[in-house]
Amino acid sequence: MADTAPSKPTACLALADGTVFYGVGFGATGQTVAELCFNTAMTGYQEIMTDPSYAGQIVTFTFPHIGNTGVTPEDDETANPVAAGMVVKWDPTLASNWRSTEELKSWLTRTGRIAIGGIDTRRLTRVIRQQGAPHVAMAHDPDGNFDVDALVAAARAWSGLEGMDLAKEVTCAQSYRWDEMRWAWPDGYPRQEAPKHKVVAIDYGAKRNILRCLASAGCDVTVLPATATAEEVLAHNPDGVFLSNGPGDPAATGEYAVPMIKTILDTTDLPVFGICLGHQMLALALGAKTIKMNHGHHGANHPVKELETGKVEITSMNHGFAVDAQSLPEGVTQTHVSLFDGSNCGIRLSGRPVFSVQQHPEASPGPQDSFYLFERFAEAMEARKTVDA
Repeated sequence: MADTAPSKPTACLALADGTVFYGVGFGATGQTVAELCFNTAMTGYQEIMTDPSYAGQIVTFTFPHIGNTGVTPEDDETANPVAAGMVVKWDPTLASNWRSTEELKSWLTRTGRIAIGGIDTRRLTRVIRQQGAPHVAMAHDPDGNFDVDALVAAARAWSGLEGMDLAKEVTCAQSYRWDEMRWAWPDGYPRQEAPKHKVVAIDYGAKRNILRCLASAGCDVTVLPATATAEEVLAHNPDGVFLSNGPGDPAATGEYAVPMIKTILDTTDLPVFGICLGHQMLALALGAKTIKMNHGHHGANHPVKELETGKVEITSMNHGFAVDAQSLPEGVTQTHVSLFDGSNCGIRLSGRPVFSVQQHPEASPGPQDSFYLFERFAEAMEARKTVDA
């Protein structure tokens, strides 16, 4: 079979240290600057690209067969891709899936996301693991004209995710109700018609499937923007408060999120459940600290141990910051740890139905080992009602 590759590269990925990768561009044309990470999941590239937690990041997919299931609106975690770009080993394969409604290439073009194929993703992943998540500039030009020096300079000039509050950029503009439950054959997404618990979900960049899991656990969900105050939360008279996933530096988002959470904890006995950035927000509100990781955790194969039971869960993760376990104050217990590096993956406030985890237990994409956490949240709300009665 004849080589159909273009005579010269049509995309370029430049790292801040001067390393340059050339490849075949697809999706939108132009240039973008971001932090580069890698994701080891074998499925779910659409969910990953539309996960608001990836704001400010370009994703390198270590699995080579990207594009083979196409895309479908049903799998979007938010309306459009949020990740800044995509890096893959091979030019995307044509879609071959009965649920597909569009090819990956056309979807990226339509939604304005730059992508590059033909990259040695193993080499690139080694760079990220050894040197930390680099700042990069990526360009796609069908004519293959690149100012490499300017791209390297743009990567070096980018300020990075530390100190960056991205939750405000991806949160909802106004509050809304959510009653859609998890996908099930053959009807798709059923509606929750008999909810038992009123939950206010704070949207720091919430994935739709996390909201669906809350609804499937019996929750009537009202979603509020990231900047919601405690007064606005309590005005809905909730049975519990949920803190969602999201992107950026938790310390920056905590400037306005932490005072709200502290007020909820100090003035009510409401159950509180946090995931990912929400986990970090809760930890900060309880007096702990967060740290920037070398290359973060991004994938659907991360083993997490629940310390109380000894059970090991295989989880889906996406985070570049972590709660510093050494900073947990008295009365806050570490409940989960990563078996990859020992980093903190969960906390609980002693004597209170207040807990959080770093992983994404809704498993989109990824295994479903951690869904019990949504049920634990629902059980905590039910127990509170029983005591009050």
